[in-house]
Amino acid sequence: MAFYRKQKQKGKWYPRAVTGKRPFTTDDVARRLSEISTVSRGDTYAVLANLGEVLADMLSTGQSVRLMGVGTFYLTCQASGQGVETPEEVSPEQITAAKVGFIPEYTRGQRGQITSQTLISKNLEWVCWDENEGLPKEHEK
Repeated sequence: MAFYRKQKQKGKWYPRAVTGKRPFTTDDVARRLSEISTVSRGDTYAVLANLGEVLADMLSTGQSVRLMGVGTFYLTCQASGQGVETPEEVSPEQITAAKVGFIPEYTRGQRGQITSQTLISKNLEWVCWDENEGLPKEHEK
């Protein structure tokens, strides 16, 4: 189950997602993957621990990286200053920050509408979080 809280913005009330205090770790993901596959937790952990370095190397080639069932990672950049007057003046020295963009994997229906996203469970249930009661224990670790 996922949690939301009630938040007032510009005079109106909206639900806002609440995230537990403790994120799942690489070890948690490795354990879960090993439970649904024939690969050991240790082997899975080793692969996940190296995933960031491998993605960084691949992204540095200027290509995106698509992980089936997860989504596509790609590089973006931010430039400093007000820009320049001509295309010939554009240079890498203007780049002040590089970031990773991410598009979750999804499928489209016959009319082009998004029909599902793999990172959103089909069984997702939203529950209102009462700030006075706190999150359930499994979300506070």
